[in-house]
Order: sequence, then C-alpha cells, then structure tokens
Amino acid sequence: MNNFITNIIDNDLATKKHTKIITRFPPEPNGYLHIGHAKAICINFGIKAKYKGKCNLRFDDTNPVKEDVEYVDSIIEDIKWLGFDYDNLFYASDYFDKIYDFAVLLIKKGLAYVCDLSAEEIKNYRGTLTEKGKDSPYRNRSVEENLKLFADMRNGKFAEGEKVLRAKIDMSSPNLNMRDPVLYRILYASHHRTGDKWCIYPMYDFTHPLSDAIEKITHSICTLEFEDHRPLYDWTTENCGFKNPPQQIEFARLNLTNTIMSKRFLKQLVDTKLVDGWDDPRMPTICGMRKRGYPAGAIKNFCEKIGVAKANSEVDFNELGYCVRENLNQSAERAMALLNPLKVKITNYNGEEFLDFEKNPNAENKEYRKIKFSNTIYIDAGDFSHSPPPKYHRLYVGGYVRLKSAYIIKCDKAVFKKDKTIDYLECSYVQNSKSGADTSGVKCKGVIQWINASCVKPAQLIRFKELLDSEIKAENFMDRLNKNSKFKNLGMVEKYVDECAENTSFQFIRLGYYIKNKNDEYFEIIGLKDSFKANE
Repeated sequence: MNNFITNIIDNDLATKKHTKIITRFPPEPNGYLHIGHAKAICINFGIKAKYKGKCNLRFDDTNPVKEDVEYVDSIIEDIKWLGFDYDNLFYASDYFDKIYDFAVLLIKKGLAYVCDLSAEEIKNYRGTLTEKGKDSPYRNRSVEENLKLFADMRNGKFAEGEKVLRAKIDMSSPNLNMRDPVLYRILYASHHRTGDKWCIYPMYDFTHPLSDAIEKITHSICTLEFEDHRPLYDWTTENCGFKNPPQQIEFARLNLTNTIMSKRFLKQLVDTKLVDGWDDPRMPTICGMRKRGYPAGAIKNFCEKIGVAKANSEVDFNELGYCVRENLNQSAERAMALLNPLKVKITNYNGEEFLDFEKNPNAENKEYRKIKFSNTIYIDAGDFSHSPPPKYHRLYVGGYVRLKSAYIIKCDKAVFKKDKTIDYLECSYVQNSKSGADTSGVKCKGVIQWINASCVKPAQLIRFKELLDSEIKAENFMDRLNKNSKFKNLGMVEKYVDECAENTSFQFIRLGYYIKNKNDEYFEIIGLKDSFKANE
C-alpha cells in the first residue's frame, strides 16, 4: 500500500539517494508492547518487504532504572508472533563507547559543555514558547575544562544531578528542544547488559540518531510526538560527521477509542494488581491480545486498513474487532458450549446415534465431524422461558425449537426442585425432523446449541468488557476503570473441544469466539456482535 512515507522512499530510490532501504524498530525495553507498537512494527517491516530491504530490531536501552531483560524477551516474542523476522538484533548499549567518543568530539568542536545547573534550574533557564532562554553560567567553559569534567563524570567523581553534559546550540531557538539539550546525565545504576561499567548514560535524543546513523538506517520512521525533535536529530548526525545521514519521517500514532495507549499507565495497572499481569486478556498489549486469542493476521490486517497518516486521529476500537471477527469467521472451527447448562430428557427417544456437524461453513473444503445424540442432553438455561414474550423462538412449555445439526424437540414439561428452581425439562423429539433431511412438516424458527450428556466437560467460560467505562467522563484514566470487566461462568463445553490443543480457537455457536486456555478455562476472544450484556 502506498502512502506519504513510501512516496518519499520511491523518490529517494529514483534520485539514487539510496540504493538499499534499511529501517528499524527501536523500542525502549521498559514495558510490554501494545497495539500502538504493532502499527509501527507493521510499517517498518512492511517497508522492508515492499523494497526487499532490511529491518533491524534495536533496543534503545539508555535508562537502566526502568529497563529489564523481561521486557526485551517479551518484545522479541511479540515481533516473531506477529510473523516478522528482523535482519539484525542490536542494542543502543552496543554503541556506548562510540557515543561517548562522539560526545568528546562535540566538546572539542566547542558544541558541548559540562553544566552544573540542577534539573530545576535548567528548566527555569530554558524559557518558554514565548520567552527566550538564558545562557547557563557554565556555557563558556573552555574545551580543556569540559573535557576534564566530562572524564571526571565518567570516572564517578560527582553525585547524581551534580553535573550534566549539554549541547551548545541556541538558547533563543523557537524550538525548546534546541535550547542546549542535555546529552549525558550521571546515573549510578546497573545496566542489564553493561553492568556497572558506566555511571553516565546518554540521553535518548542523543543516542537515537547516532544509533540510526551507525547502523546506516536510511529512513527513521517514528510517531508525530518526535516531529519537534527532528532538528536535534539532524543536528546530532550532522555535527558528529555522518554523510548522507538517516532521514526522520513522522507518522500519526495509533489512538483507539476507550483504550489505554501508554506503557506508563499500563504498568501502573500491572503494579497495582488491577489486572492479572501484562498479558491479561483485557490489556491492549500484544501479549494480552495473543492470550485472548486475537489472531496475528487480524492485527496486521487492521494496521493495513487504518493506513498511514500525517495527522493524529482516533480509530474506533470496533474496527479492530471487525478484523478479528473477519479472520476468525474464516479460520475458527465451530463447536458448542453452554454458559448455564440445563438438563433435557427426551422421553420418546431411545438409543443413540451420531450426527454430522459442519466444522466451518466458510471453509473452502467442507469438513464434518460426528456429534453424539441420545435421550439426555443439555441446553442453555437462557434458551428456556416460563413466560415467553411475543415472537419468542426458543423453548417454552408447548413450544418447539431445533437442536443445531440434530432434531426438532417440543417441551412437554418443566420439572422443579424443592426450592422451585428448574431441575430439568421433559421434551419429545419430532420424528423425521433430522437436519438436512427434515420431512416432518413442523415449522420451527428457533435453532439452539446443545451437548449430549455423555459428551460434556465442565469449563470456566470467561468473558470480558472494556477496561475503561465509556460512560464515565474523567481525565484520569484510573477514575474511568470498569470495576466489572471480567465475568466467569461455570458452564460446559463438548469433550471434543476439551481434547483439542491449548490455544485452539473456536466459534461457540451463538455465544461468540473463544480460545482454549489451560485449566479448563476458555477466554472469550470477541462476541458475535458488538453488543454484550453479562449475566450478572
């Protein structure tokens, strides 16, 4: 699919600016990836595929306080699950020695200096969008003094926050990012790869362009919040001596309605145990969506459908749901499950037989499996009514309903327990009413799912609603959390389903799409329709 990014690349190839296209996906390993990152992944790896180029995976690991190997491993797993192969695996920490040397180069050029201002003082000196900044009193230190102080910073002679290395650019620039940004800070923290080798760490805005340039990235694709950082990106690569440096191109980030799209906020949910970890099926993380049963192909199709734009906008979450249903409708095998089982005794049927059940009506090649039918079955209690409303097409005393892929039955009697709850139904089946060969003449509009009594397996059917309550209007997302977003039903599934492999997806007839988890749990992937009302 062509867009403004591919148009730029096409022009670069046509003018011979580049002969080989190289992109990268550069996450910071400080959390798990979410659906917004999936868009960036698809764009970068999509460019690789379109132009037969390369795409690296690089971890921008410049802040050891927030980063962890756990996040590195999860990101690698997510990318592979989405179906992408990176050409090289790099870490920004691979370049810490080179980045330090570039900082020394800038000092020697008179383009960087050691500053003693505190973080608060730097902020106050920076000015505002309408007021120019003020020069640091340490801005005019000599090259020799800056080199010595920077070496002392590296050697651990100063406390955290006591000194920083800043670029010497323009304190009157209309772009606040160009007002002598910090390049290095002191941080006594052990790094997940370099250990305690360093006590100074380069800032992201300094590390990122240099890492791109070192890897010979041709097009640095990022989201719009980095647009104001582009002049610093270009300043860094130019003044560090790179010829034909990478070109930064910004696109609109993915914003989904009623969805938390911030790693910081998602981490807050995990840390406060408001969700069951990063892979909670309610989370918009890639691992959460994988656990919930979203197909990788559906996520990629969604990212392709929404396209690549220059302006930020909000995408309806239901568009993702549409892609998930579209994928599962073609791929998921049909089966039967019951949220609230109710026993049915068929009084005029003896023996048992095996009936044909179609695995997936949308499959190119029709396949069937056998389902057992006898005189004791279970239906869902929600398909029986004591006082049916007008045009009710399910079961009631005196009413008829068709059992999916089986026979029409008539309810003759409801048998109650001492506590006046239903114990079971007594029904009779209509002879000659078998599905596909019905010559009974009985007209029946309703069709319901069922399971033979000898073929049931108790199961937890777990359904979900959105984490954020769309009815609550509040700026703080914590105030909008849906306190009832997870529902458990002790129901039944076919033994056939129970015997299938873990992570197998099914369309449970009339219920929705579910994925088999461990411990007899089945997570609802998505409903058959957009609306969902829980049995509370």
